[in-house]
Amino acid sequence: MKLAHSSQPPVPSHRHPAVPPAGGGRGGISVKAGISALVLLALALAPAGAQPAPVVAANSAPVPVPDTLDLRTAIEFALQHNFAILQAKERIRQQEGIVIEVASRSLPNAAIGSSYSDVDKRLIATPFPGIPVHTDNWNIGLNITENVFAGGAIRSSIKSAKLARDAAVLDLQNTINNALLQVRTSFYNVLLAREKIKVQESNLQLLQSQLKTATDRYRAGTVSSFEQLRAEVAVANAQVPLITARNDYRLAIESLRQALGFTTNTPEMATKVPEFIGNLEYTPESFDLEAAFSAAHANRPDLLRLSKLADARLQDIRTQRAGYYPTLQVTGGYQYKNSPYLPTRFNDALNGWNVGIQSNWSIFDGRATSGRVRQARSAAEQAKLALNEAQLAADVQVRQAYSQWQEATELVQSSQKVVDQATEAVRLANARYAAGTSTQLDVLQAQVDLTTASTNRIQAYYTYDVAVASLRNAMGVADQYVTHGQ
Repeated sequence: MKLAHSSQPPVPSHRHPAVPPAGGGRGGISVKAGISALVLLALALAPAGAQPAPVVAANSAPVPVPDTLDLRTAIEFALQHNFAILQAKERIRQQEGIVIEVASRSLPNAAIGSSYSDVDKRLIATPFPGIPVHTDNWNIGLNITENVFAGGAIRSSIKSAKLARDAAVLDLQNTINNALLQVRTSFYNVLLAREKIKVQESNLQLLQSQLKTATDRYRAGTVSSFEQLRAEVAVANAQVPLITARNDYRLAIESLRQALGFTTNTPEMATKVPEFIGNLEYTPESFDLEAAFSAAHANRPDLLRLSKLADARLQDIRTQRAGYYPTLQVTGGYQYKNSPYLPTRFNDALNGWNVGIQSNWSIFDGRATSGRVRQARSAAEQAKLALNEAQLAADVQVRQAYSQWQEATELVQSSQKVVDQATEAVRLANARYAAGTSTQLDVLQAQVDLTTASTNRIQAYYTYDVAVASLRNAMGVADQYVTHGQ
């Protein structure tokens, strides 16, 4: 169904006094000049947003390696440079563009159209002999179209796009939580590797001292060469875990570098290592399992994101059901075109306005709309199932993180006093060995026990700190160094 009304005077009753004649003709503007003027006007009225935005390369300026680096600084750096976070931010921009695109269907659309053609005179039949007919034809006009009714498809599409945008924001929050957990874990790994180096260096120093004592006693003739040889073997064996600890430290730094998104690799910065500020410490924290479940369901951005997507799929059903209903558009515009019997100057053109109503109703489309509705309903059900699956996975993750926190707490409590006891055992073993009431084997065994106890304690501190961070992440709690609005 299409209704239209137009009014076009055959010949303008007067010349436009404000426009001087073009060329050497008898007044009026040429066709080419008129079309050029309207094209320039269209370009001038084009929105600035239509121009492509300049692309700015992320992390274009090299960032120097800092002299010192603490956990808070590492978190703040990752928020600005971590690649997963940067990609999540770009996905938000993408969804915002989709919202703008979908919302445009609810606004009037205006377009300037023009055409020009020239044909051979032999193809033109002259209805009135003796009257010259122009072989060129042109027209230019402004057309405006607005959707009045689309079966609810426009409104539901806008709602779906906005829900998808909100889901992208929640995806960014989830990405930030996971990325910063990785940064914390990597930073703790660096601290752990550094402490292990200290433990192995301390162990080596004690064994070297023991070797010196055994050598002095051997030279004095109080012990056999076997004890000196055994001390030398112990010193040589202690070099291996120290070398491994130093390599683990270098690898931990590289893992942290990747988690931070630190890309600077200039020759002057390639070998520079910052001084890492901080220590693995035990700060007791308490958690309740039921409260952790409630917090996870209320705060986890990945669950909230899936909920938004499930709502968006419901809106998609309404969008597809709009195919059962008619559409209605209102059109209007203003047009200039030449007459085949009048001069082709712009001032001699026919001009006038037109308005109309256009409607379309597909009464039978081969059940295509029914198929699209079924697909939308299935997608909505799948989104609901995905949300239920994610909620179950979140509960399991909370239970696992809570169990790891319990284990770490017990390990810390059991390892705190062992180091002091092992240190005292080494002191007594050395004293007894000096007095001749103990063997060198007792001293070496006491030293091994001290090294094991020291390693277990720092490992327990590391496990506890990581367990606390993992449990907070499973509950959907943001990192403590992330301020509101970041």
